[in-house]
Amino acid sequence: MGGDVVVRVLSYNVRSLRDDPVAVARVVRACAPDLVLVQEAPRFFRWRKPLGRLAAASGLVVLGGGAPAAGPALLCSLRAGVESVHDELLPLTPGLHRRGFSTAVVRFGTVRLGVLSCHLSLQKDERYAQGGMVLERLAALGVEHAVAGGDINERPKSRTFRRLAAELQDGWAVRPWGGEYTSTPADPHQRIDAVFATPGIEVLGCGVPAPGTAAPGVPPFTEDDLLRATDHLPVLAALRVPGTGR
Repeated sequence: MGGDVVVRVLSYNVRSLRDDPVAVARVVRACAPDLVLVQEAPRFFRWRKPLGRLAAASGLVVLGGGAPAAGPALLCSLRAGVESVHDELLPLTPGLHRRGFSTAVVRFGTVRLGVLSCHLSLQKDERYAQGGMVLERLAALGVEHAVAGGDINERPKSRTFRRLAAELQDGWAVRPWGGEYTSTPADPHQRIDAVFATPGIEVLGCGVPAPGTAAPGVPPFTEDDLLRATDHLPVLAALRVPGTGR
């Protein structure tokens, strides 16, 4: 279609890069993403350096997030033109971890795309409220097309996941591609991470990329890389975003 753009979006909980950041970078680079929605990015003392090293080793740049978003972050390829970036801390519930969103509006040619990375609460009522905030923030970006992804911390039949999927396309449910379960790498048994897209975006495929995945000229990642990298498996989506005038 004239003006349409295919964008590769990767969502990945990297557990503050405490496990094997080299393996994380191998996985990310092999997937050749245009956008990476990171959860549990480094966010404490000197957090910018490890996040920057991950981006550089993956052939990407840091778009936003980290400490200002309490963990969610965004990386992008040089293919993306940056229009705006906004990091936000969500209301703090006493006794629970601080949560936040990292959001941006980027351009691929003439196509504008909103982006949001999130890591929702472990507490069900707070998580449900945060699911509503995801929808509100996407609408507030002021763009027709947007993608959100992250660690939802619950399975698809649970109410927050269903709240998101009622208004957004759940990538795996629309067009399964690769594996389904994202937790844990050693025993994949549940899907608690997802990529969502607004109506109008065509989901070409979405799921956990298989070992051996690699872009042309890039070494593939291995099963061992997935086991060593972090305690989640990544979710990769290929999305066709309509061009202007459609």
